[in-house]
Amino acid sequence: MADQLTAASDQRLGQASWALFEWARNPYYILIMIYIFGPYFTNDVIGDPVLGQEIWGYITGFAGLITASLAPFLGAIADKVGRRKPWIAASVIMMIPAILLLWYAVPGQETRGVVTVSIALAIAGTGFAFTEVFHNAMLPSIVPYNRMGSLSGLALSLGNGGTLIILVAMLYAFALPAQPIINWGWLPDQVLFGLDVSSHEHDRISAPISAVWLFVFSIPLFLFTPDQAGTGVTARAAIRQGLADVWLTIRRLRDYRNVALYLIARMLFNDGKVAIMTFGIIYASGVFDWGLAERLILAVFLTVFAIIGGLVGGWLDDIVGSKRALLVTIGGNCVALLLAVSITPTTLLFIPIEGMDVPLWDFAFFRTLPEILYVLVSVLFALFITSAYANSRTMLARIAPEAEMTKFFGLYALSGQVTTFIAPLMVAFFTRFYGNQVGFGSVLILLIAGFLLMFRVRETRENL
Repeated sequence: MADQLTAASDQRLGQASWALFEWARNPYYILIMIYIFGPYFTNDVIGDPVLGQEIWGYITGFAGLITASLAPFLGAIADKVGRRKPWIAASVIMMIPAILLLWYAVPGQETRGVVTVSIALAIAGTGFAFTEVFHNAMLPSIVPYNRMGSLSGLALSLGNGGTLIILVAMLYAFALPAQPIINWGWLPDQVLFGLDVSSHEHDRISAPISAVWLFVFSIPLFLFTPDQAGTGVTARAAIRQGLADVWLTIRRLRDYRNVALYLIARMLFNDGKVAIMTFGIIYASGVFDWGLAERLILAVFLTVFAIIGGLVGGWLDDIVGSKRALLVTIGGNCVALLLAVSITPTTLLFIPIEGMDVPLWDFAFFRTLPEILYVLVSVLFALFITSAYANSRTMLARIAPEAEMTKFFGLYALSGQVTTFIAPLMVAFFTRFYGNQVGFGSVLILLIAGFLLMFRVRETRENL
């Protein structure tokens, strides 16, 4: 009896440690790629919001191309070898030095410095994508099938929770004290830890925080989460068998046309959603000259609505079905994106209007009507993007053959990786020739293509 209790306790500890890894890795994406370092790099390090958005597109596109080329095959090879934790450890070891190197990204760098930081970003982004592949692959081996959803949900909640804690802490310790116009009694008199605002150390500190957070909170996974036993397959045999398995799985899609059509549609609109998350704040920071404080306030605000979006997506899915729910959320993202690029400090709905720069209230941030409207549009992004993630998984569960559900979720993961480079490179291309407004707006091409293709997908289970 005591042995059984000990085994159950160890199992729960292993599962909790697996979920905690999401707490460890998620802040990198939110802090570095979305809210803090990305906008800082494009606006302050590069010094030109348009050129910065273009360069950021090439960086994320390059990292996406590496991920698309390697991740599916590495995942298949790992399945043959058996063990996943060594791959996760290698990815984390690859990420941490690259993230720490971002501390040295300062405005006014020579081209060599910018190239070094760009390479570091690409390495960290690739490592982050690899951790997702192998971390997800561990799930079926550590929890019963009927509890996979709840453990996965716990991990996502922990990831958002950890990020929210860091965002609030950085807002209190660095961003708000750095604002000379702020005189709130409960704030520190100056930026904590002696960070130099003039050299943007309060922006750059996001990199060491992300790296240390990743290192510390990755440890429980390696200590307490059980890994699958090694199969004894040699590396050369694993590569050969893994490549064959990927090719065989792709070929099998010919027998399931409806599922294949859905995965192609999902591939398009998912790439569009990721691009909105990656470039939405970068675009707004360049257009409205938002600093660290504005970005962090918006991040905290949108995190709340992202949580609500997951609940709304589930409710909508139950009421109207997965396909209609996806059409609503993808269509909502299309409308929100069109609204976003139609708003500038002097225009609404692409129409120039005088007096748009007049403050509407005494709050220190988001004082003009265009800024407030962009914040509201960002709320729509948070709601629709989170909802679409929830609906996407459910849609596949409704239409894939029950007997081969695991394999099709493997294809689902593959479809989320193979085109991750398209949207960033598209944004970079259109930004270069037409400016940041058209560059960000070009994401509509992917969203609309995925939206239209969804009309041809049937919400019926397919069996051979």
